[in-house]
Amino acid sequence: MTIAVLGATGMVGSRVITEARARGHRALALSRKPASGDPGVTPLAVDARDPHAVHTALTGSAPHGAADAVVLTVRTTPADRDFLVGATRTVLDAAARLGIRVLVVGGAGALRSPGDGGLLVADDPSYVPAEVRPVALAGVAQLDTCRGHAHTDWVFLCPPALLEPGERTGRYRRGTDTLLTAADGRSWISVEDLAVAVLDELEHPRGERVMTVVHEAARPCA
Repeated sequence: MTIAVLGATGMVGSRVITEARARGHRALALSRKPASGDPGVTPLAVDARDPHAVHTALTGSAPHGAADAVVLTVRTTPADRDFLVGATRTVLDAAARLGIRVLVVGGAGALRSPGDGGLLVADDPSYVPAEVRPVALAGVAQLDTCRGHAHTDWVFLCPPALLEPGERTGRYRRGTDTLLTAADGRSWISVEDLAVAVLDELEHPRGERVMTVVHEAARPCA
């Protein structure tokens, strides 16, 4: 596949490109200031707020070829709900016209709380303190944007509560719309293993709208 990654220079986007290349896929690295020395990666300067630029990058104008799927990994600090919603809608609009799949890497706030299925993680202070709630709510708005869009070929991947750089183990446990915890009681995964989950879903779609993952430790030998 040729996989476009919007937010390619960020923490998640850069790992998705690394994982995609390790599996033999080509990558379109879309960001404001892209760069790559890998001949299998085509860097393209794209502003996520520019519908024409996003559409052009995905259509495959020479020399990079058309995208088969697009992964949206943009985040904002501090939270910018309008930017996040706008970028998501722009990508969905372009993907709908081109007939390609969208995988959005969102936030854990859009998941249901494991202690109360009627409560979103964004509204659960045991997981989301007040100072980061705007970020969580922006992620909820991003998922609502996907659900309300006419394009139907999308999946929204919510990481667990803690996402940080670490080891690529290739192991994770997958769920749907409820926050997961690992065997040690923490809700976490490395960015490298999140990228594994992204590529697994692109290569073998399960048909779920919302998915989440969590770290899974290796089982001891018998």
